[in-house]
Amino acid sequence: MREIKASDVTSLVKRLFIEANYTLPRELAGLIADASRTEPDPLGREILCRLCENIEAAKTYNVPICQDTGLAVVFVELGQNVHIVGGDFEEAINAGVRAAYLDGYMRCSVVGDPLFSRKNTGDNTPAVIHVKIVPGDRLRITAAPKGFGSENKSAIRMFTPAASPRDVSDFVVDTVLRAGGDPCPPVVVGVGIGGTFESAALDAKRALTLPTTYRNPDERYAELEDELLDRINATGIGPQGFGGRTTALAVNIIARPTHIAGLPVAVNVGCHVTRHAEGEL
Repeated sequence: MREIKASDVTSLVKRLFIEANYTLPRELAGLIADASRTEPDPLGREILCRLCENIEAAKTYNVPICQDTGLAVVFVELGQNVHIVGGDFEEAINAGVRAAYLDGYMRCSVVGDPLFSRKNTGDNTPAVIHVKIVPGDRLRITAAPKGFGSENKSAIRMFTPAASPRDVSDFVVDTVLRAGGDPCPPVVVGVGIGGTFESAALDAKRALTLPTTYRNPDERYAELEDELLDRINATGIGPQGFGGRTTALAVNIIARPTHIAGLPVAVNVGCHVTRHAEGEL
């Protein structure tokens, strides 16, 4: 059994959330830069150039890429041979989120009660934490701050088994169409297919933490990713909703087995700064 200090978990979480909010993943920044050269619409091309300038300004001035520094979503892969010592594991994660947002001068956007008082907690906690137990003695954490301009445009649908791949494709494209310019396109689209109501939504969220260069290992789903990207970019929504070819930068699908009577499909929309950072102890 390997021991990991709760204080080390806190330090890692703090570093990852500051990194995620200040620095866009390299492959995603590269896609935006490429699109700024290939977008055929003049206004769309100019907007993409401004997005590139914004990414560089965040690096130069050491500030967050976007004013919405997100709700803190944490994916944990916890080795079954790991023992957390010196404190509560969940509180260690929340302490790291708290330190990141206060010390990193990032906007705190969490309200303690969702319906009635909606009073800001003042430190962006509590985080939404997903833990998966895996073999080994390592602890891997993915910090994924999620802005809500894009989160609000996400959707889930419980299809029947009679649904075709085209039906699923239509649902994903329609979700992006209904979102329009609200999620600050070009977007990244995460899709969860199969499992149950809640696991499809979780898979769609996890899909946004995959590299934008990701291709599903099942060629059928990889082809569906390509088809969806082409269809979404043919909608004409364009950068920031002002028209153009570059509406989405990537579509990532995670599929899993499901019940014979159902076919859950979830779509989680990410904005052009779909952020995440990973680290391991």
